[in-house]
Amino acid sequence: MPKRITFMLDDNVDKKLRALQAKMIQTETKSVSFSKLISETEKRDKIIH
Repeated sequence: MPKRITFMLDDNVDKKLRALQAKMIQTETKSVSFSKLISETEKRDKIIH
């Protein structure tokens, strides 16, 4: 089950993630939440070891 957490992002990281989210929204047929974006980015890039 997903957990609700809060964390701080630098402005430049937020802008990059929001741009990626906008790109995903344009290519997918369903909505892309910021939470979904964070989870998929982490899984793809293995940010957390």
